[in-house]
Amino acid sequence: MQNGTVLAALDLGSNSFRLEIGRLDHGQIERIDYLKETVRQGGELNSDGLLSQQGMQKGWDCLARFAERLEGIPLNQIRAVATQTLREAKNKEVFLQKAQDILGFPVDVISGKEEARLIYSGVVHHLAQTEEKRLVVDIGGRSTEFILGQGFEPKVLESYPIGSVSWSTRYFPNGQFSQKAFDQATLAAKAVLEEIQVRYAPSHWQAAYGSSGAINAVAELLIANNRSTGQIQYADLTWIIDKCIKGESASKLKMEGLRDDRRAVIGGAISVLMAIFELLQIKTLQSAQGALRHGVLYDLLDRDYAGTDLRGNSIKKLAKRFSVDSQQSDRVLEVADYFLRQLSHKLDLALQNKVHQELAWAVELHEIGFIVSHNDYHKHGAYLLDHVDAIGFSMDELHRIGLLVLGHKGKLKKMSESLAHQDFVKQLLAMRLAVLICHGRQDHSVAEVKDFSIRILRSEIEPKICITASKNWALEFPQSAYLFQEEGQAWEKVGYQFVIEWQ
Repeated sequence: MQNGTVLAALDLGSNSFRLEIGRLDHGQIERIDYLKETVRQGGELNSDGLLSQQGMQKGWDCLARFAERLEGIPLNQIRAVATQTLREAKNKEVFLQKAQDILGFPVDVISGKEEARLIYSGVVHHLAQTEEKRLVVDIGGRSTEFILGQGFEPKVLESYPIGSVSWSTRYFPNGQFSQKAFDQATLAAKAVLEEIQVRYAPSHWQAAYGSSGAINAVAELLIANNRSTGQIQYADLTWIIDKCIKGESASKLKMEGLRDDRRAVIGGAISVLMAIFELLQIKTLQSAQGALRHGVLYDLLDRDYAGTDLRGNSIKKLAKRFSVDSQQSDRVLEVADYFLRQLSHKLDLALQNKVHQELAWAVELHEIGFIVSHNDYHKHGAYLLDHVDAIGFSMDELHRIGLLVLGHKGKLKKMSESLAHQDFVKQLLAMRLAVLICHGRQDHSVAEVKDFSIRILRSEIEPKICITASKNWALEFPQSAYLFQEEGQAWEKVGYQFVIEWQ
């Protein structure tokens, strides 16, 4: 990306929705604008895991206002991510579909570890670049992330389902404060976070940083009361708890620097922070400027360069971890990419790049399920991709790759919902045909299928897949030619005409 490029990141958190807009300036992203609204969507998630209509509407209204500010920024320079509340919500697709309609682009629900990675990236881009070993902590509305890292590299990442909104709702109903409530909330938080004593022990880091809303709000409160200049110590937490107990409730609490949007969740935030201080024996926690949204901005920048897009490295690591036959993947990809170029040449360049990249990732992992069993390996592979952590990917991106892995063999009826999307049909057709051609696991270069012509014709009656190939190829590879006939039957069962012309 060139200097002056404008980038935008939306962070759909459990407590607040945030929009950060920045301009690239010699490798750094300088803020142009920042918008934040306290939506508190995490408090609208019921015991059945359903997000209330009111919670969804508050989110949609906020996104509509953000969308107005985003007008004029190219879509490939914007990314929206959602965290714990939408990871949990069983009806999240309802919210996400309308959110996409409002924004004009999808919202990526990211895993807890991916959220932690982006938080670390956002924090370290705002710190001096040293060899210091760092602990970064981020207390959100419904999750808390811990990261150990050095320089720009995160080494240990984890996310726990505990946050300022969920803990305030559970242990401080109606905003009522008491010593007993703080003791119970802190003890319960320590029970959830107990394992951090080993994984994030003080011997693993030299300095501790706190990121984002809850921790920064505590730091601001201390600054306003002349207790610190951005650092938080254990005595500061006991002082705040004492003030809360004397105030009796969030509505009555009077503290300089306590913003109204933090009043209702201060009890939960302090309890979780107190538990972290005690478990990790933290003496000083430094408030950091960077946060998740800044990490998203820098990740957009990295994705613009093939060599720095972490997703490619994640795919290679998964392939190695699950002992995928890389030679077979290379054979299939060479043919699949050749077919997809014929099917996608009319798409705009950005979309072409996207569908080719997704196909390449899916092909590289299409045999990942062999690690479980050769029977139904495509189903095992899809399951693994829906449940694995892969740095750089959103949960939705992994799911789309998993759908290609699931659909690359077998019946197509299981893919009926996805077949409504034309780009997916093109990817899947190219991949299935390539797998058939390479079924013998011997080298078949593109030169051997250079006479193939593949088109998908759309009509009001039913779509038609038209394939033209050489008779000589059919004679040389009779098994593959037979498999093509069977493939035609599979597509015809889901409403496609499938015509092969041997010339």
